[in-house]
Amino acid sequence: MIAGPAAAFAADTAEAIVALDPDALVADAFVFGSMIAAEAAVLPTAVVLPSIWMIPARGTPPMGPGFAPAQGALGRGRDAVMVATVNRLFSRGLPALNAARAGHGLAPLTSLYDQALAAERILVLSSPAFDYASASVPGNVRYVGPVLDDPDWAEPWRSPWPASDTRPLVLVGFSSTYQDQGPVLRRVVQALSSLPVRAVVTVGRMLGGGEVSSTADVRVVPSAPHAPILAGASLVVSHCGHGTTLKTLAAGLPMVCIPMGRDQNDVAARVVHHGAGVRLPPRASAARVRRAVERVLATDRYREGAARMAATIAAERAQRAEDALVAELEAVADGAARSH
Repeated sequence: MIAGPAAAFAADTAEAIVALDPDALVADAFVFGSMIAAEAAVLPTAVVLPSIWMIPARGTPPMGPGFAPAQGALGRGRDAVMVATVNRLFSRGLPALNAARAGHGLAPLTSLYDQALAAERILVLSSPAFDYASASVPGNVRYVGPVLDDPDWAEPWRSPWPASDTRPLVLVGFSSTYQDQGPVLRRVVQALSSLPVRAVVTVGRMLGGGEVSSTADVRVVPSAPHAPILAGASLVVSHCGHGTTLKTLAAGLPMVCIPMGRDQNDVAARVVHHGAGVRLPPRASAARVRRAVERVLATDRYREGAARMAATIAAERAQRAEDALVAELEAVADGAARSH
């Protein structure tokens, strides 16, 4: 997925560079082919990472398993073994990446990661306090904060419950890309339907109609803006996609995390590390989900952990420029323009 299509991405991007004559290039952190084309054109590059830091870093567990920070020699040994394993897996893509580089007259790399690490800026769309890898990132990395906007495809939401209904409101969000989340969502709906709560379940654009059905107190909708729901909610149940997680913590709400893969195990690990929620496996039964929801709603320390993260995220935003991401991108482009 990263190295295999690199030559095709490089060819497409090279054509666009010739056609547009840009001052800089902005690439997703794993679209290495576009970075190759920019490097060949001597074009400054900003890499955007819309999650936590993912490249192995000193003193930090590798991405994937969802490990907490190492404790003692045994934990450090665990991390060393896992990092070596991850590096071996990624090294399998190096021949394809270097073939793409050779096609654009560039020297081979000795590590797959070096393609992204060479960018002028690597912009991480997360909170450095939330991401325990932030202390070990390279000097060209900037944490520019999470994007907390609701997507433009979110449909309007109007609560079906009267204002006098004081039962806890739970938001359930498994609404990013398809991960066969239908069975998990059905168990979550079953769990919440047996509790004295109200719940809104947003399924996103990847599940067909009828895969998950509403009950009397659990409303299933294709989408809804999370921000106004979070303002009145007590808890979020999520697969721990980075966007939903940071919106939840910025609102000061605890979580029941049910990660399903990709970066979600590691995002969930950070939620647990900060005391803002609990983590369940994706095969957790409805009864186990129910017990987790009851536990988080009844335990002050989870709300306190989430409140601490909310205060930290707010303080980070206050210390940064209003739109640090745009400012960093403009700095890369402006530096390139001056060099011309």
